[in-house]
Amino acid sequence: MKNRLWLMASLLTLAVLPGLATAAKPAPKVLIFSGSTGFRHDSIPAADEAIKGIATKLGYAAHVSEDPAVFSKENLAQYKAIVLVSNTTNPKNPDSEYLVGDRKDALLGFLKDGKGVLGVHAAADSHYLSGWYGEMIGGYFEHHPKGTPTATLTVADGKHPATAKLPKTITRTDEWYYYKDFNPLVHVLITVDPKTIGPPGETDVNPNPNTWYHTYNGGRVFYTGLGHTADSYQEPYLVDLLTGGLRWAATGK
Repeated sequence: MKNRLWLMASLLTLAVLPGLATAAKPAPKVLIFSGSTGFRHDSIPAADEAIKGIATKLGYAAHVSEDPAVFSKENLAQYKAIVLVSNTTNPKNPDSEYLVGDRKDALLGFLKDGKGVLGVHAAADSHYLSGWYGEMIGGYFEHHPKGTPTATLTVADGKHPATAKLPKTITRTDEWYYYKDFNPLVHVLITVDPKTIGPPGETDVNPNPNTWYHTYNGGRVFYTGLGHTADSYQEPYLVDLLTGGLRWAATGK
């Protein structure tokens, strides 16, 4: 009788073990970095929370940090993607730039390993003195019209995972960036019509890039200028955009 009970317990354990092994498998990770030494955006806490929720729904474990020390080769090895959330520096103060030396090498090595970076809003307002950082993002913030007026966005490419669910055009509120040192070879996904900013509207007539992606140093880089206000991170438009952008940065799909 004892032997029979032991056999039944053993068989039950073997049947359960595969499920335990599957459950114990750690989820892939993404890093959400929102440290800033320049202008500090009030929307950062809302952005961090929203992007963490997006990562969780995509099946990722998200680590949120504002400590530049996370940019080490050993630490970054555990992540599939890095989200840079309005991680500004002071363009007049070289000492404000923290992605230098080994940290710079670690981030470039992360991309070289075929991984991805997602830049949000003022991720373009950072590391002006480095040169390489603007090349990675695709351009540097130059200026923006006053306040957070409304403007009309147009999807230039609806086939990308980040834009597939978005309407062709939409009018919404944000802070509308103009960029310098813009890389014309990036693939623009969304543009903003300057004439619709306001009122009274901007004088330039060409659509301005707002959201794009490209490859850099062997890795994937996705950037959107949206996300200045905390409320925007509750809007389905931005949530869908960031969901597709993060998925693509992490997997290329």
